[in-house]
Amino acid sequence: MIYRFLLLSDEVSEFVREIKIDSEASFLDLHNAIIESTGYTSDQMCSFFICDDDWSRRTEITLIDMNKASEEDNYIMEDTPLEEFLEDEEQKLIYVFDYMTERAFFIELREIIPGKTLAEAVCTRSEGIPPPQMINFDEIMDAKTPATNLLGEEFYGDSEYDINELYNEGFSGLENIENSFEEESY
Repeated sequence: MIYRFLLLSDEVSEFVREIKIDSEASFLDLHNAIIESTGYTSDQMCSFFICDDDWSRRTEITLIDMNKASEEDNYIMEDTPLEEFLEDEEQKLIYVFDYMTERAFFIELREIIPGKTLAEAVCTRSEGIPPPQMINFDEIMDAKTPATNLLGEEFYGDSEYDINELYNEGFSGLENIENSFEEESY
């Protein structure tokens, strides 16, 4: 099977990525596809979170073994196949790419394509410039540059941030985005 994921950012409204990947690939393979499609470096900590329908984080899948001393299972991207946690269309995930500020991409499994396979992940749609991978705290702390100008009023870490705004403005309008996209044949 092939999974078709859609990635959005709450920081950059024009940012859209679509990634197709085999269901037997690992979360590390999906991570690498995201890194490649955004131009980010691979030297930063990151995690996927499997979410419920309201975007509440449930299960974390980390890049490296965090050796958590808890009763919860510890899932590592390299050892965890996508199909272990993803089996339904519209499944929601959060990909935290900046641990310092909890900045993230919102991901939805938009389509499951049975009977097909992919040797490696492919970015099939790339629109807009991704948000910076890391926030430059020196610029934010500079008195000449107000933080609201750098981050915007709807920055994820903002106390007024509302996850439903992203869903209502972003994911509910995805049909328009998808209608403008011509499907590839395999």
